[in-house]
Amino acid sequence: MIEVLVTGGAGFMGSNFVRHVLRVHPDWRVTTLDKLTYAGRVKNLCDFINNPRHFFVHGDIADAKIANWLVERSHLVVHFAAETFVDRSIASSGDFICTNIVGTYVLLEAARRAPRLKRFIQISTDEVYGSIPARASRETDELKPRSPYSASKAAADRLAYGYWTTYGVPVMITRTSNNYGPYQWPEKLIPLCITQALDYLPVALFGDGENVRDWLHVSDHCYALDMLVERGEPGEIYNIGGGSEVRNIDVAYQILALLDRSASLIKPSPGRQAYDPRSCLDSTKLRGLGWHPRVDLVRGLHETVEWYRANEAWWRPIKQGEPASLSYFVAQYGKRRRSRTSGLT
Repeated sequence: MIEVLVTGGAGFMGSNFVRHVLRVHPDWRVTTLDKLTYAGRVKNLCDFINNPRHFFVHGDIADAKIANWLVERSHLVVHFAAETFVDRSIASSGDFICTNIVGTYVLLEAARRAPRLKRFIQISTDEVYGSIPARASRETDELKPRSPYSASKAAADRLAYGYWTTYGVPVMITRTSNNYGPYQWPEKLIPLCITQALDYLPVALFGDGENVRDWLHVSDHCYALDMLVERGEPGEIYNIGGGSEVRNIDVAYQILALLDRSASLIKPSPGRQAYDPRSCLDSTKLRGLGWHPRVDLVRGLHETVEWYRANEAWWRPIKQGEPASLSYFVAQYGKRRRSRTSGLT
């Protein structure tokens, strides 16, 4: 039995990866480690929480005792755990430093003493490259993070690489473009747009919505990570891009069309500092191993809209004031208007 530790496994990407692994690898046993901060939810694990090949540990990656215990017994560590939202990092960067840098350090220290460890996959982000006015970012490009969030991820990325070169920890680093899909906390563009539009509420876009992002369905991200466990090389960096380079406003238009909502719901919001006008990844290296995205943006948006439509019980408590969520929505988007469909205020 292959023992797998997934940090941040109760979050969006982590829970989707755990779900993928339990479905396709009957000889893998998965331990999810999650602190259950605002975006980590036990609800994300409910469909496999009783699976005998899955174990959940409520804990902090920065707790050396927990990290040593779990990493020591693992063959594979997939490190998703992170504070992830740029806006939150601008408002308060301390948690990003503690979790993304210090937490990664604690895990790497445990990893260099782990006798059975074969792979340590450090999940990074395209935002470490900064804004790219032309072409797509390659793994060899200079890192130019522009926010506390992306700077903390770049630091963790380089720290992980340092543990490979210094101690031989079998690190692989992945840098992914913007993920979307089921179980994504509705502060990010796509789930926020969907949940706002379902209630006929304004859809706020920074500036004029001309910012360009490369979109990747979370299932394709999981597929890429699975392939890298087998075919990737320690010490290497792999971009995971969706090849769907689209303006934010066009994403919003597609979602509104799928929900039969008027484009008049789109409202400009003041731009923020450190907002990258464009990000896009060159995934040639990963594609050379046989990977390619299988879910295009048209299909992916349709399936994602239908998931949020069918799973109102998952997202509505968040927007109605689940702990640590309501104050943020109010601060970001102002006092919410009354919904014509639900009475939400």
